[in-house]
Amino acid sequence: MADGNETVVYFSEQVIVLCSCALSFLGSSLIILTYIIWADLRTTPRRLLVFLSVSDWLSAVSYAYGVWRVFRTDSLDCIAQGAVSTFANTSSFFWTVATAVYLYVFIVRSNQRAADSLVWCFHIVSWGVPLAITVAAVCLYKIGYDASEVSVGWCWVRIHAPDRILWMLLTGKIWEFLAYLTLPVLYILIKRHIHIAHAALSEYRPILATRPPSQSFSSMADMKLTLIPIIFIVLRIWSTVRFILLLVDSPARQHPVLVTLHGIGNTSQGAANCIMFVLLTRPLRTRLCAALFCCSKCRADSQDAAQRLLPGQDASTPREEDRSSRVGTDG
Repeated sequence: MADGNETVVYFSEQVIVLCSCALSFLGSSLIILTYIIWADLRTTPRRLLVFLSVSDWLSAVSYAYGVWRVFRTDSLDCIAQGAVSTFANTSSFFWTVATAVYLYVFIVRSNQRAADSLVWCFHIVSWGVPLAITVAAVCLYKIGYDASEVSVGWCWVRIHAPDRILWMLLTGKIWEFLAYLTLPVLYILIKRHIHIAHAALSEYRPILATRPPSQSFSSMADMKLTLIPIIFIVLRIWSTVRFILLLVDSPARQHPVLVTLHGIGNTSQGAANCIMFVLLTRPLRTRLCAALFCCSKCRADSQDAAQRLLPGQDASTPREEDRSSRVGTDG
């Protein structure tokens, strides 16, 4: 399966992980585009989601390059790819937690002003800390070929670095562990606060024969609050498992199934966010469907118009009878 410490990345694993990178790239791009196109949807939580999507977009691109190349040495592009993926991946952790902190302050503490005032702090921490760590790792020659021990073809912390475990923690793993602990706690507190508020309000609501339409929206929001930490942990846990297996020097970390799950999990965050916050968000889904329907209708109309043209004519040349009738009308 592997030669020495090197983990073999099979072609089938490359294809699967590259497909995951492509979906994450498209998902992150869609989140960013919808934010740019529809100004009325530019709320602060969605703006935080866009910053997270920028990190996921960079991760998808850098991971895709690494999986496609499957580096064997400390080449210049290996170091560059490792630096970009380290920065983007770490930044993604910070923005994920930052979004949860914002929602906690905004919903549980009921303080929008305090929540909005935290945004500039989020920028400093979520961009600044990953950038400082990445620059330090590159300058100290810690980023490079890692034999896919805790990666899937891409470069990360150099396999020959004597303190590589420390740098693996600093460049990702310690922030991943903190996210595992922080996200469930924050979202449980948010859900608990919402449920208490709903229970208090229900005492003053009349009992209706049918379920109000707003209840479906609240149930969808409740489902998202449950899924956000669960999906994050499910996607990232395989990377953590391989890291723990590395610490105990277990060859199980090189198992193809575990390597494939690690590759999919590390590259699917953008696609997962797109599903939750675009495809499962009714206003956005409705607008996307309307836009796609409009485009397809316009395309069909143009094709019908092209088919109605006489032989030897094109869309830019009006028919002779149309020209004569137009002249008669103008006269």
